[in-house]
Amino acid sequence: MLKLFLIFLLVLFFAGCATPRVQKESQQLQNRITLLEQELQQKDEQIQLLEEELGQKGSFAKEKKQILAATPKRIQRALKDAGFYKGSIDDNIGPQTKEAIKAFQKANDLKPDGIVGKRTWEKLSKYLAD
Repeated sequence: MLKLFLIFLLVLFFAGCATPRVQKESQQLQNRITLLEQELQQKDEQIQLLEEELGQKGSFAKEKKQILAATPKRIQRALKDAGFYKGSIDDNIGPQTKEAIKAFQKANDLKPDGIVGKRTWEKLSKYLAD
């Protein structure tokens, strides 16, 4: 019986020693949660301010024009509208279209390689009718 009582006392003693450590860890976690909640609130306020600022300047999506892919037909149409292509719009990049592309590139200070890349299409697509 005495052994059982001593074991019971030891269990209580060790349980009591662990309690302050657990409480300390719990308090540290609670402090961290409080800090994170404050940071989250600050971020929410920043987002709200940015949304208000964006609303005052106007929506970017409203000002953004639709971006069209550089298909052969669109390239020929834009070259024709810009006055560089005289042939028919046949959806085929042939020698006449390539020469028109090179002429357009030269006139717009681009590398005259006959390839409609990003920079060429950026300038050429402005000639497409809306």
